[in-house]
Amino acid sequence: MWSWEYTLEVLPKLLEVVHITLLATLTAFVVAMALGLVLALARMSHFKPLSYITYWFVEFVRTTPLLVQLFFIFYVLPTSFGITLSPFVAGVLGLGIHYSTYMSEVYRAGINSVDKGQWEAAIALNFSTRQKWQTVILPQAIRPVVPVMGNYLIVMFKETPVLSAITLVELLGRAQILGSQSFRYLEPFTLVGIFFLIISYSAALLVRKLELRLDLNQK
Repeated sequence: MWSWEYTLEVLPKLLEVVHITLLATLTAFVVAMALGLVLALARMSHFKPLSYITYWFVEFVRTTPLLVQLFFIFYVLPTSFGITLSPFVAGVLGLGIHYSTYMSEVYRAGINSVDKGQWEAAIALNFSTRQKWQTVILPQAIRPVVPVMGNYLIVMFKETPVLSAITLVELLGRAQILGSQSFRYLEPFTLVGIFFLIISYSAALLVRKLELRLDLNQK
């Protein structure tokens, strides 16, 4: 049965690691955004070997489980290649690399949505490649896909419990520890679910507000 006394006992202990979950999510999201843009540009490159290699890398990462990738980074790299990473760094890299492949497709969709006339105008104005992308293409390509990127941020946040598999003590990891100590799992797991619900729903409202602010549905 539910115990409010035990709930009040474990609540502060769970709150202690909320920042780890949020920090891991935001850092991995930054990695995903940066690497996703690189992958998108490489995928669209006219240099065919680079485009093909990027395509197969994206497909491989997207079609293999995130957990396997995390295990490879955290357990295989130290034993086979001598590269040892902390649970936090390994988790951020694994989550960021995995979702960068999804971000790359979001970027590509945004870039392909830019009107052909904008490309021609940049060429007519004799812009350099950097100027063309920085001042004309990317600002128009990224703006429409901001809500999609926000949704991926929420998805990444909900994926952070898998990081407990590589010993990162985030919300779910702390709940498991508390449950194993007291043999009471109902309260800590329920609180974790409530935390995820509140934060995810709040983030979804912010994404919706941002979408309305950008006025993306107006023509």
